[in-house]
Amino acid sequence: MSEKRPTGGRAVFRHVDFARYSFARFLWGLGLQIQTVAVAWYVYDVTSDPLALGMIGLATFIPAVPLSLVTGPAADRYDRRIIMLICCATMALCAAAFVALMFYGAVGAGQVWPVYLVVFVLGVARSFSNPAGQALVMSLVPDEEYPSAAAWNNSMNQTANIVGPAIGGLLFPLGVYAPFIAAGVAFVVAFFLVARIAYRPQKAGKPPVTLAMLAAGYKFIWGSPIILGAITLDLIAVLLAGATALLPIFARDIFQTGPWGLGLLRAMPSVGSVAAALMLAYFPLQAGIGKKMLISVAIYGLATIGFGLSSHILLAIPCLIVIGAADMVSVVIRQTLIQVETPPEMRGRVVAVHTILTGTSNQLGEFESGALAWAIGAVPAVLVGGVGALAAAGLWARLFPDLRKRETY
Repeated sequence: MSEKRPTGGRAVFRHVDFARYSFARFLWGLGLQIQTVAVAWYVYDVTSDPLALGMIGLATFIPAVPLSLVTGPAADRYDRRIIMLICCATMALCAAAFVALMFYGAVGAGQVWPVYLVVFVLGVARSFSNPAGQALVMSLVPDEEYPSAAAWNNSMNQTANIVGPAIGGLLFPLGVYAPFIAAGVAFVVAFFLVARIAYRPQKAGKPPVTLAMLAAGYKFIWGSPIILGAITLDLIAVLLAGATALLPIFARDIFQTGPWGLGLLRAMPSVGSVAAALMLAYFPLQAGIGKKMLISVAIYGLATIGFGLSSHILLAIPCLIVIGAADMVSVVIRQTLIQVETPPEMRGRVVAVHTILTGTSNQLGEFESGALAWAIGAVPAVLVGGVGALAAAGLWARLFPDLRKRETY
């Protein structure tokens, strides 16, 4: 009788193609985070304009919504490795384009549109890479090992979110090209790792995302007070209290640090998210989940206010950690409620709508924060956002009593 193979811990990495994918995913996530910090610092350093920072979020948002109708079906219909290879190559070319723009002096205080154009192309690549990668990983391991593979994949992603911004900030003092070259190298190595993954025939795909599917999803959400309340509360909180876009202003003008300070600040919400995720894994929420979601959004708003009032980077860091932790609690409750409250036959349509809404709210929140900071200043903009999230938690508690009274999943 053959021994049963282990399925927990690092056992999933015995599947060589999964190991290749996992490290490729880490590298392109690392490259994206390095590049995100570098672009934000460079744009603000050149323009000193908060609105220019907001436009970065808008340039990322613009391709996300229309492409959401085709990226999922593309991942189900075409070779996912090829899609990911094209995306990695495009990301590497975008890194090279940033270097070229700086080398030739094509970006100035009154001419930032070339950066937005490259960010737009990068947004297109990210839109295709995410569903293709998520679908590919499911074919690289046996079904019984997928939970372990998904956990490792998420861990790799969160690690990139923590390490990437710090590396980007530390590389900038070595020269304006350094972080973009590092990001480009990460994308190229990821390309070759993906290229070595063996081809696997596509399994039966999910139905394509269509306007009719989205309309049905929106209709179901509108008729479900618990799901509607959970999704819209998150949207409002992120739109109002999205201070991430303003971190270059705080790093340079308020905390008087530099790119390293920006990288450190960008990493802190992910530190909080990882800590909260681990806590929830060991101590899952059992009762009063509706109130706990509302409280987590209120804490998110309070921590945003605390960040806005911070006069030193050491005071801002714990606030950003709390922001990330509170957001993770809200995310876990919201995603679980959607799965529980939605009938199996509607789940695909509701998840499609939820993915579009949550996937684009961060970029819209960055644009809103940049525009508001341009109008009234960075600190008032952050304070307004924090107060808005706090007020939304209280208002949603009254507008959606079913959500407030929800005890368990």
